[in-house]
Amino acid sequence: MSTVSEESTRMSDESAHADAAVPVPREDGSEGSGRRSNKGVWIRAFIYVIGFHVFAAFVMLLFYAGSHRH
Repeated sequence: MSTVSEESTRMSDESAHADAAVPVPREDGSEGSGRRSNKGVWIRAFIYVIGFHVFAAFVMLLFYAGSHRH
């Protein structure tokens, strides 16, 4: 029975060490880190919204020109 308790103790020790071995990500300014990527997302979303409005205005201009064609 002591073998089972030794194994469970060893497994719990290994799991505690496994958690400590996981590296903590650091912010290095790359695309995937924290605030910098959030800023990039907002800028990209703003550009997409402006681009969509420009495209929609162009399509509306085409419809306007087509309806006034004689």
